[in-house]
Amino acid sequence: MLSMSSVAIFGRSSDAFLEVVRQIRPEQWDQPGLGEWTVRSLVGHTARAILTVENYLSLDDPGSISVPTAESYYTTVYAEYTDHDSVRERGVEAGIWLGDDAIGAIQGAIGRARGIIDQQHEGRIVSIGGMGIPLEEYLRTRVFELVVHTIDISRATGIPHTIPDVALQSTLALGVGVASATGHAEEILLALTGRGTLPEGFSVV
Repeated sequence: MLSMSSVAIFGRSSDAFLEVVRQIRPEQWDQPGLGEWTVRSLVGHTARAILTVENYLSLDDPGSISVPTAESYYTTVYAEYTDHDSVRERGVEAGIWLGDDAIGAIQGAIGRARGIIDQQHEGRIVSIGGMGIPLEEYLRTRVFELVVHTIDISRATGIPHTIPDVALQSTLALGVGVASATGHAEEILLALTGRGTLPEGFSVV
């Protein structure tokens, strides 16, 4: 069984996401969520951070690492291979997949993801599009997605979130790491120390 902090943080981040979803009122599901997404599509997209763990761990271990860190996932795989139109459409599809029992669908996904994670050995490599990333590093990317989008859902619905500090810290550290890897370390440092501001629309993803 794996014994690493990213597993526990992933679990707690999943629980915090589910706790917000539990409180979404029926009339809120079709309200604006983020960009072109409704709240339903945004929740569906966020649920994919859990579903992909189950799906990718069902694939064979690729046997070698080509994406060594969560930071490199965002600077290479995400930056070079992400089709944002496809991401938007998959969010809509995932929202539809939630059906009339979104809580049950997400609970089931969390349970399956935890179960398959528990079956993995130390050093497990996850296959993503034919590339290999260590499981603990892949889970860091899933925590990032869960935390950022749980906050998005919270902001869209007015429902307070219960994201644990350790998950917020993990997400912040990854975001700063991606910014540094893409040449924005000084900008971030100046903004964090009150010596500058980030450009409007600045994002590390």
